[in-house]
Amino acid sequence: MRRQLDLRHVISPGLRDLIELANTHDFNRVQEQVRELRGCTTPVNLHGFTIATDQTTKEVVRSYRSENEPSGRLLTTCGNRRASRCTACSRVYAADTYHLIKAGLSGGKNVAESVRDHPRAFVTLTAPSFGPVHNHPTTDAGKPRPCACGDTHTEDAPELGTPLAPASYDYAGAVLWNAHAGQLWARFTTYLRRALAEHLGMTQKGLNAALRISFAKVAEYQKRGLVHFHAVIRFDGPDGHTTEPPPWATFDALNAAVGLAVDRARLTLTSDAIGERVIAWGRRYKVDPITALGDGDLTDARVAEYTESKVAGYVAKYATKNAEGAGTVDRTLMCRPCAGRGYVRGPDHFHDRCTDCDGTGQAEPIKALPVQQHVRQIIRTAWALGHLPEFAHLKLWKWAHMLGFRGHFSTKSRAYSTTLGALRDVRRAWRHAQADAARARAGLPTTDEHTTLVTAAAWTYLGSGYRPGEELLAAQVRHDIAHTQRLKQEGDFS
Repeated sequence: MRRQLDLRHVISPGLRDLIELANTHDFNRVQEQVRELRGCTTPVNLHGFTIATDQTTKEVVRSYRSENEPSGRLLTTCGNRRASRCTACSRVYAADTYHLIKAGLSGGKNVAESVRDHPRAFVTLTAPSFGPVHNHPTTDAGKPRPCACGDTHTEDAPELGTPLAPASYDYAGAVLWNAHAGQLWARFTTYLRRALAEHLGMTQKGLNAALRISFAKVAEYQKRGLVHFHAVIRFDGPDGHTTEPPPWATFDALNAAVGLAVDRARLTLTSDAIGERVIAWGRRYKVDPITALGDGDLTDARVAEYTESKVAGYVAKYATKNAEGAGTVDRTLMCRPCAGRGYVRGPDHFHDRCTDCDGTGQAEPIKALPVQQHVRQIIRTAWALGHLPEFAHLKLWKWAHMLGFRGHFSTKSRAYSTTLGALRDVRRAWRHAQADAARARAGLPTTDEHTTLVTAAAWTYLGSGYRPGEELLAAQVRHDIAHTQRLKQEGDFS
């Protein structure tokens, strides 16, 4: 019988828990579980079992029960794509996104390598102006010029993106543009096909029979708090990436069609409170060809050469971002008990003031947020518009911390390339292959490619996060990963 440890003299809860874990029946397994999470910030805690049985022989090939773990539970990664929430999981998501985008440009991952010869472009679409803001203009030679306010701002000046005249800035228009940016993109893709057919003097039916347009896009926040989109747009043959597009489907045709679609794609909103608003793209947009090889930096528009690797890396980078680049917070401001409404229904079905938010509907007061006044006003405007009847369906109070943007950060057309799910399946198959190899070394039964498995499983969610002692182990894992990456960057890793 294990002797009970007296740890009352250990002040640190983390150290006390770590000592308890070290005295479990299998501390090596505790460490292994934490290492397998690769530094995940908030792992998911599960309790349950899974059993894989050979359908032919009825032999149990693999079995697992969380109750056999030293801590009695299974830890698995949270899978959050946001770098602000979990650096480790966002790195995996960014890597998957990179390979997804790269496969659609140069082939691989079940995408034909001939796709590299298809016309493709890196397209940037921006929001219109809702009032002049402080900026960092430069000359053609790259030298800074004075802002409209008369000052020459540095690249990291805190006032960049904030209005020159806050009182006249169209905050309502900015919020509604963010809220409908996803719909505007969908309308743009529709008008892109129509514009291309018009430019080529064809009917849409004839165009669709000869050509397919594939794309992948990512959203990025500008400093002024408005999203803009970066997209890879590619011409394919009628059957997708496996077929060559017709010779008349050129980059010049794509460039012309994008210009027409940008001018024509628009949405019209009507509101008794703010009148009629037209949601349209800004006048500034870019269409650049993507080359197979070359040098250049996508952060410098004057000298940038848009290569396959750099475009894939750029899209992957922003696929893990949220609105924090615009200076906002990365958490919802909606009070969860009342869903942001400020009231709950009591036993008598009447509206009772929510005691959690004192009737404000806000999990934390907007006026107390650690953000710039410009961002605070966008959030306040989104919250107010969300409670108007005509905009209630947008649930803007739920997305106020995102400055009104409700869409997905990264999307792609069905035929662009592989899918994130397929990439995860490959990783899962690799892990199973590694497990089978370990079982073979231990003399246990394994599976082959012809084995059909029947899996039974039942899992219960227990919560999220580490025990205090596990958090210390995870911190060491993160330190080791960061140290290894630093050595790689310095070129000292072998």
